[in-house]
Amino acid sequence: MEIFIPVLLVVITAVIFDFTNGFHDTANAMATSVATGALKPRVAVLISATLNLVGAFLSTAVAKTVSDGILTENDAGLPSVTPIMIFGGLVGSVLWNLATWWRGLPSSSTHALFGGLIGAAIIGVGFDAVNWAGVVSKIILPALISPFIAGFVALTATYLAYRITSMAKARGADSGFRHGQTVSASLVSLAHGTNDAQKTMGIITLTLIVAGYQTAGTAPQFWVILISGLAIGAGTYAGGWRIMRTVGKRITDVQAPQGFAAETSSASTILVSSTLGFPLSTTQVTSGAVVGAGLGRRLAGVHWGVVGRIAIAWIITLPAAALVGALAALLATAGPIGLALVVVLALVAGLGFVALSRRNPVTRSNVNDEEPPQADRTTDAAQPAGKA
Repeated sequence: MEIFIPVLLVVITAVIFDFTNGFHDTANAMATSVATGALKPRVAVLISATLNLVGAFLSTAVAKTVSDGILTENDAGLPSVTPIMIFGGLVGSVLWNLATWWRGLPSSSTHALFGGLIGAAIIGVGFDAVNWAGVVSKIILPALISPFIAGFVALTATYLAYRITSMAKARGADSGFRHGQTVSASLVSLAHGTNDAQKTMGIITLTLIVAGYQTAGTAPQFWVILISGLAIGAGTYAGGWRIMRTVGKRITDVQAPQGFAAETSSASTILVSSTLGFPLSTTQVTSGAVVGAGLGRRLAGVHWGVVGRIAIAWIITLPAAALVGALAALLATAGPIGLALVVVLALVAGLGFVALSRRNPVTRSNVNDEEPPQADRTTDAAQPAGKA
């Protein structure tokens, strides 16, 4: 019973993280399709949710990386962390996801998860608990390289699409690309399920191994795959409208050929990564692809101020989640009272972010409304009342 309660807390919190991952990353698949009108918002999230669930069953390579490749093993051949530490790490990742969702920033749920876990491991065991070589090779390097790969592919594809169809507007080229976006966006959703749902599977499997409920080195159990797929699908259907607006409207003015190019390059990058077992940040891949698509269209404007803020969020996500995860683990490992306090504080903070989001709600009905970058809003606010 003593070990069962922390394991149960991990499973519940992991499912909550998976749900937040779903609505946080809906924009990865559907933002450009919704922005160009290729898909209606509610239809888009329904397709994305379904394919996220399907994708969760296609591979477990990323899940095994999460459960085996990030933390070092103790003398018994098991990861040196405890379920309570893993719970603390999950608290850090969930709260960072909610904070960035509230601000409409497409930050990496992947790095939030690993950041929280690394912070909790360091505070609970020490720096030796982390397999730093695995962190660099399987998290840091893919994070640095993948957005540029997807961006370059999207830039090239966008440029070629406009060159090839330069005279084809009257022939229905835009309509054709919008139909193509239905397929390409669906591929991104499927790829997202094969990559992001795996991370929650890996965390739950890691906890079961540490607690002695599962043999080390084994794949996720069926019920773990099922609840992970259902949670990320449900979160996706809830719709991450705030982040969807940022990706679809604020990085660049996306047209149908750009959306098709961005989605296709994102899907191919993510699927290759999933096959190789790299827990890639689909947020970074998609954002990089959208920037590349913006650069690929002549006279298209990329809002570099928005891109800069997104880049800053990318940089600080892992250390910020690590800090929160470390503090949560420090308090949770102090005893039953500390563990209960972490649960209460996490609930209060999470509900607080939800309450803050309701002050300026973004829904499927206004997700495509234009929202100027922060600098423009500041300028507008400084003008006297009654002036345009």
